[in-house]
Amino acid sequence: MSAMSQDDLPSTRPYLIRAIHEWCCDNGFTPYIAVAVDEWVQVPREFVKDGEIVLNTSYDATGNLRLGNDLIEFKARFGGVAREIRVPIDHVLAIYARENGQGMAFPPPERESAQAQSEQPPQDEPPPAGSGRPALKRVK
Repeated sequence: MSAMSQDDLPSTRPYLIRAIHEWCCDNGFTPYIAVAVDEWVQVPREFVKDGEIVLNTSYDATGNLRLGNDLIEFKARFGGVAREIRVPIDHVLAIYARENGQGMAFPPPERESAQAQSEQPPQDEPPPAGSGRPALKRVK
């Protein structure tokens, strides 16, 4: 077998998200995710502020929660109205416990990986500027 390069390895992000989500639930905390919202994210737009939304992903607040490798999907009520939520994994900026803020932050999505995860065509937007190198920071 040949050695895999860094580019061939699957992302650790979905695994870390699932681990922190499980840690929150096991310890009685409420898992929240902060999401970068663009045309690839399906959330109620009226709750988006400055291009981001924070979502409660506890089992009590969601229905049919699926924390997949490419997508987080669930049903939730917003103002009493049931909504379908779809968040590409690379759009999750952080997952943390509401009660104490402990969790993990992630770099914002890169335009080309967002396109690869969606069946929708792009909306003629310029790619976001970025440093090119991801960096993690601690969320307290």
